[in-house]
Amino acid sequence: MDAYLIYILHDESGKSSFKIDGELYKYLIKVRRHEVGDALSFRNKDEIKTLHNYKIATIDNRSLVVEFISSSVKETKSKKSLHVAWCIIDTKSVEKVLPSLCEIGVEKISFIGCDRSQRNFKLDFKRFDRILEASMQQCGRTSFIEFNTYKNLKDFLFDFPQTKVFDFCDNVLKDGANFETVLIGCEGGFSKSEKEFLSKQEIFALDTPMVLRSESAVMAVSSKILL
Repeated sequence: MDAYLIYILHDESGKSSFKIDGELYKYLIKVRRHEVGDALSFRNKDEIKTLHNYKIATIDNRSLVVEFISSSVKETKSKKSLHVAWCIIDTKSVEKVLPSLCEIGVEKISFIGCDRSQRNFKLDFKRFDRILEASMQQCGRTSFIEFNTYKNLKDFLFDFPQTKVFDFCDNVLKDGANFETVLIGCEGGFSKSEKEFLSKQEIFALDTPMVLRSESAVMAVSSKILL
């Protein structure tokens, strides 16, 4: 916990006062060097849109106590909405880019079992949420990315028929594109049968001669659409 936090997620946020100890205490006092009287901002996951303002009332060698000042509804989110459909890849690669996807404002990620997805990867959404918590506190975002899974492309496109597809083609994604749902393949891209199945969808590429890894493609496409 060495990055500056815009706010702190705490289960007791909203109470008139509460005690902080452990790693958070060390961060606030040893790293950030807060003192008595300093103001801190907190949110509670159960009501995350509400920002609670506190001041440090007391500090001892192992803990501190904060006292409530005020609360207000203050939501921070992207101006655009993007749903990423992502063919399953190594979860370690997903975890590396999750904080960045959170920061740029991706709203939802659907993980899809594709022909070239390795079947031994297990998606741990609870771990993903813990990663998001750290990112949200640093960037100020007030909503978690929503996660779900689909067995195959057919099932996903049945629910989201207007999905745009990132793949090799001559249709370069233009500035200002406003996609709501975009499909990104796994390592090795889509299989021949998947390409045939996706041929009726709108397909686009990025203006680069480089072959992007799946996680790089997710980051590049999401950034171009949302930022």
